[in-house]
Amino acid sequence: MDENCKIYSVTELNRIARMTLENGIGEVWVEGEISRLTRHASGHWYFTLKDEAAAVSCAMFKQNNAMVLFHPKDGIKVRVLGQASLYEARGNYQLIAHKMEEAGKGDLQEQFEKLKAKLAAEGLFDADRKKPLPMLPRKIGVVTSPTGAAVRDIINVLTRRFPNLEILLAPVTVQGPTAAKSIAKAIRYLNKVTQASRLHPDERDARATLGIDLLIVGRGGGSLEDLWAFNEEVVARAIAASDIPVISAVGHEIDFTISDFVADLRAPTPSAAAELAVPVQSELENQMTRLAARLGGSLRNRALVLREKIPGFRQSMNQSLRAGLQQRQQRIDEAALRLTHELKNSVTIQKQRLPSLQQSMRHALDSAVKENAQSVMRLKAQLRALSPLGVLDRGYSLTETADGTVVRDATAVKKGDRLKTRFAKGSVTSEILSKE
Repeated sequence: MDENCKIYSVTELNRIARMTLENGIGEVWVEGEISRLTRHASGHWYFTLKDEAAAVSCAMFKQNNAMVLFHPKDGIKVRVLGQASLYEARGNYQLIAHKMEEAGKGDLQEQFEKLKAKLAAEGLFDADRKKPLPMLPRKIGVVTSPTGAAVRDIINVLTRRFPNLEILLAPVTVQGPTAAKSIAKAIRYLNKVTQASRLHPDERDARATLGIDLLIVGRGGGSLEDLWAFNEEVVARAIAASDIPVISAVGHEIDFTISDFVADLRAPTPSAAAELAVPVQSELENQMTRLAARLGGSLRNRALVLREKIPGFRQSMNQSLRAGLQQRQQRIDEAALRLTHELKNSVTIQKQRLPSLQQSMRHALDSAVKENAQSVMRLKAQLRALSPLGVLDRGYSLTETADGTVVRDATAVKKGDRLKTRFAKGSVTSEILSKE
């Protein structure tokens, strides 16, 4: 090595390179498509500006981006006035943006809008074609990458909310040229085996046990290019054709894809999709306990209402029975026995169903038996009052001829006839001396 050769440190080299770029190129206008836009908490923007063949990292500091009159986002074309520079700490070539103007939509954004309009015109986004989600799915299919953070988030949330849930992962690639076909193929496959299991529920082979109640299709966040597989027509049509309800969970809350519009429900994140898919098991159990308590209270109230109606029913029966005499009395006895038997059976059934009502129903049975006995005694007294003997008790008498004919008219007898007169107590025999 030549002793006179100057040796640069990395810092010195990067500083020289930065000054060379800044002085050699200076401030230029550059047109390209925004990608990987990040709005830092400091207020600065960091993004990539790209075209069909190349890309350059850009930084736009807070004091400059405050003057931008539109809302930049991934996929739109812009013109940037900036200074070619180099970030010395890492040796990264970059463009320091001073101004930004909208130059029109980027190619990907234009493709997105065209496909969105096409599928909307076909009715694939209509609310009336969207399927409701099952209240409590038994098995959930997850179509996503097996190595990404999204699958871990989904599984963690699902198992925390409902530990007994079955989860079936359909591993797919979610980024790159083959991702869209991989995702669509997985959706169609899960629908095929689910349909087969429903057509043959008695089969116990592997295919018959794959019945899926709900699908979660998605991935974690990324740039417009990273998420592009979920903007492909093949994926949109696979979701639209799915007989299984589908939750789309792509990227972050600010990201929207064609899959979100065609799915039965859009979730802002994969974790949110898991929360929308199943309730919390403990909360569901508490709700069932409350409903069971309400049902028990309703049954007790119904039993009390029926108990209050029993005296009225009994009174109407007694009034009907009092219309007859001996035959009615016999029917009352039979009805009393039958009612007693039915009440005993009812008490037995209610005792089995509602142990808490056992004591009250026994009291009702005893009361019914006593009141029926009292009713029988009252009817016997009325029957006695309506009989001929009852008439004699009130001071009247009964006069008969010697052959037992009741005398109702004085012309029916003559002087010298012998008559027998019956009183309430005893009787006398007399002879007619005269008549009027």
